[in-house]
Amino acid sequence: MDKILSQAGVEMHSRQDILSSFRETYDVRKLRAGREVLLTRFVQSGEVDSLEYPVDPDHKVVLTRDESSMLAQLVEIPGVVRETNVCATLDGSLFLTMERAGESSDLAIRMAQIFEFDIDFYRDPQPGDKFCLLVEKKIYDNGQPPTYRRILAAKYDNAGVKHDAFLFGEDRAYYSADGHSLKSAFLRSPLEFEARVSSGFSYSRLHPILHTVGTHLGTDYAAPTGTPVRAVASGRVVFSALSGGSGNLVTIEHNDGYRTQYLHLSRLMVHAGQRVAQGDHIGLVGMTGLATGPHLDMRISRNGKYMDWERMRSPRTVSLSAAQIKAFQAERDRLLTAMDKGPSGGVESAAVR
Repeated sequence: MDKILSQAGVEMHSRQDILSSFRETYDVRKLRAGREVLLTRFVQSGEVDSLEYPVDPDHKVVLTRDESSMLAQLVEIPGVVRETNVCATLDGSLFLTMERAGESSDLAIRMAQIFEFDIDFYRDPQPGDKFCLLVEKKIYDNGQPPTYRRILAAKYDNAGVKHDAFLFGEDRAYYSADGHSLKSAFLRSPLEFEARVSSGFSYSRLHPILHTVGTHLGTDYAAPTGTPVRAVASGRVVFSALSGGSGNLVTIEHNDGYRTQYLHLSRLMVHAGQRVAQGDHIGLVGMTGLATGPHLDMRISRNGKYMDWERMRSPRTVSLSAAQIKAFQAERDRLLTAMDKGPSGGVESAAVR
C-alpha cells in the first residue's frame, strides 16, 4: 500500500497517517495484487481526501478525512439478495452452458460439487441434459457483477436419470427429495478434472506391455502427468511407496472392510499411517511401473474381494430421522414451488446494507 501511495505522489507524512488508520481496520498482509484502489485528492493542496480498497465483492475499506486525520472503516457494499432460478439445457461443456445462461462458471463448479457423489461431470453428462438451480443471488446497487450465496435446490436430468438436491438442516447439507443425504461413502471419481476411462475392470484383458491375457482389477483413467489424485473416501494410509509394476502406489483402508489403491503415481503426497479425509490430494498422476502412458489405475476391494468401481454404488452416509422428515418435506415443497415460478424465482430478501 505504501508503494502505491508513493507512486501516486502522496507525501510521506500523509502515507504514514493513511497506513496507520488502515492497519487499525484491515490486515495489510491480506492486500492482494490487482485490486483497484480509488484515491481522491484535493486539487489545490494535493492532500488525500478519501481512499477505497475493495476487500471482496461485499466489502471495502473506506478512509475519509476528519479534520486533520484519516479515519478508516470496513463498509458493506449494499445490494439485494434474491432467490433466483438458473435453468439451461446442456450444449457443450457445463461451464460454457452456464456462461451462455448469463451466469458465472463458478456456479457450474458448485453444482458439480453438490452432485459429485452421483455424477462424474467429465464423463456422465450428455448433450440435451437439463438442469435447474435455485440460488441466492446478490444484486449490487453500484452495478458491479452479482455474486452467489447458497444454492438452495438443484435438479439435473442426466440422459433421463433424474437427480435432485435440497439444502436442509443445521449442518446445511443436501438431501434428495426422499430425504436421503447426497453425501456418499465414496466420491464418484478420484480425479477432479476431465479424464477418459482408458481401460475398465475385466477378468480377461490383454496387458498392453506383457501381451498376456489376465485380470485387470481396476479402472484406468488416462490423464496428464501431474494431475492431482484425491482419496475417494476418508481412511488411513497403509502403504505409500514404490511397488514393482504398480509403480508408486498408495493404499488406503476405509470403514466396513473397504480398501482403495492408486497406482502409477508420479509423486506420493501421503505416508503410511497418515489419516486422510475424503477429497484430500494423495498423489499425482504418472506412469511409474509398467505403464505405456500417464494414467491412474484406481482399484477398490472389500474384505479382500475386488469390485468394479464403475458399476459400484456406494451407500449414503446419512439419512434424515423420522422426526426431521416432516420439516424437510415442508422446506422441500417450498423450494420446489419457488423453482416452478420460472427464471426469476420467487423470494427477495430484505435489502443488504
